[in-house]
Amino acid sequence: MFFSILKVLITAIVIVLAAEVAKRSSLLAGLIVSMPLITVLTLIWLYWDTKDIKQVSDLTNNTLLMILPSLTFFLFFPILLKLNLNFPGAMLVAILSTALCYWGYTVFLNKFFNISL
Repeated sequence: MFFSILKVLITAIVIVLAAEVAKRSSLLAGLIVSMPLITVLTLIWLYWDTKDIKQVSDLTNNTLLMILPSLTFFLFFPILLKLNLNFPGAMLVAILSTALCYWGYTVFLNKFFNISL
């Protein structure tokens, strides 16, 4: 139980740190959030909990596979803001559009490469 609480605290600290840095420098915050911090922490927690290198390797490969549809959020969101859609609306539309891209991407992977979730 203690280790679960520690994992949550460390992960939360990273997110809060990035949000606080963003108030002062969006470029530095962009650097922080673009680094695969959550992925690295997840890999550490997974290895720590399981000591299973295959699981860690599979997660790394699947994370790489799923990067492409995740990038669509960063395409949609700033465009929607530039079109003067309000922040909550732009966020909602960008999230839903990204979810649709994820869905289409998983259908594509399953159909053409026999890869399924």
